[in-house]
Amino acid sequence: MSTDPTVEKTHAPHPDQSDATSPAPDGPVVGYVLKMYPRFSETFIVSEILAREAAGERIVIFSLRPSTDARFHPELARVKAPVIQVPRSSTSSKLWTQLVLAAECPALASGLQRSLPELLAAGHDDAQQAVGLAYAAQQAGVTHLHAHFASIATTVARLAGLISGLPYSFTAHAKDIFHQDVDERELEAKLAEAHHAITISGYNLDDLRARFPAATQRLHLVRNGLELSRFPFTPNLGARPAADPAAGGGVEITPRPARLLGIGRLVEKKGFHLLIEAVARLRAEGLDVEADIAGDGPLTAQLQEQIDDAGLRSAVRLLGPCTQQEVSELLGSHDVFVAPFVIGADGNADGLPTVLLEAMARGIRCVAAEVTAVGEVIRNGETGWLVPTGDVEALTAAVAEAITADPRHLPMLEAARTLIEQRFDSAAQARRLHGLVRDPGAPAAQSRLAAVEESV
Repeated sequence: MSTDPTVEKTHAPHPDQSDATSPAPDGPVVGYVLKMYPRFSETFIVSEILAREAAGERIVIFSLRPSTDARFHPELARVKAPVIQVPRSSTSSKLWTQLVLAAECPALASGLQRSLPELLAAGHDDAQQAVGLAYAAQQAGVTHLHAHFASIATTVARLAGLISGLPYSFTAHAKDIFHQDVDERELEAKLAEAHHAITISGYNLDDLRARFPAATQRLHLVRNGLELSRFPFTPNLGARPAADPAAGGGVEITPRPARLLGIGRLVEKKGFHLLIEAVARLRAEGLDVEADIAGDGPLTAQLQEQIDDAGLRSAVRLLGPCTQQEVSELLGSHDVFVAPFVIGADGNADGLPTVLLEAMARGIRCVAAEVTAVGEVIRNGETGWLVPTGDVEALTAAVAEAITADPRHLPMLEAARTLIEQRFDSAAQARRLHGLVRDPGAPAAQSRLAAVEESV
């Protein structure tokens, strides 16, 4: 792959290019089906692919949409997998043309006939891309399709599997299973028909099993992984020192302010409006606190207006999007990472954001609000501060405690790092994913605590 971080893209061959077939290589070749690749906010997918490639697996990436991001992470340059852009047309007439041409391909003809009712029931966009994906996967020697998110990518992967006869699997995350627009019947069908399905947290596993008991026999827990060597443990216990009983309980304030950090897309579920409110409250109490918020999104203007109205322009900064290297530097230079998650009005909630795991790995004190699976990693008083979602008073109090430079915080940071090493090592993640492609009935990864049980 080119060292250009924007990644080389090759277009999927048209179904009439039947002379372009290539022999199927020995061993499995996993085709990653992604709505968009590369994508600035989905670093966990890149880490997963890198770990699988490092373990010797062959990967081909299929992107259903061209990337619209203006910046890319340098880690993309390390991905060896070819990237194939699956063609997409805005007109339904192109679907019929593609169906006719694909029917002339011997490897797809019977599959097309068998899956025609499903294709006709799908939207022309998904159906057309499914035909293109089936053909491109066959040309690339793919033996297994794997999609991330149980929405568009899995819809197309499932249809392409019907056409090509290839097994498919998918990873379910958060919005794709919790949002109010999720089609329950469609999600159940995807779970039931998949070679296997994966979800990233015990919370998700329990939720999906409760909702779809008959369709989750091959649903497994495989947590998102981190390339731990990229996140050195460098605990920072600076900022406001604790009261010294020997000195009469007085508190000496350091010359520099306590530095808070929030990272994520500027969308409702991240709850950054609560971080801004917490900074205002802490400063009103006489505490010298500042905050940096890295990321971009539709609420940028609204959050900046909140900052300005609160007179916090010099204390709270919106940094815009940051690369993984820049995120690592921010985690190493701030005192407390704050993740004030909320559940959106549309039911959207974070699953287990990678950046929270990265913060715990780096050794920064973490304050997080409890939504979905966050309580699986932030254990109040053990690995960080866990507060009720939407409770700005509890958030403010937790941050006030966290910015205190107390040596008793060090065991908490060490416990957080140990938890990440045990549950979120990308090398272990790659082994589980590879094993599931070979044996979807393997019981090891089906346990809610499997990631811990296999590591200790």
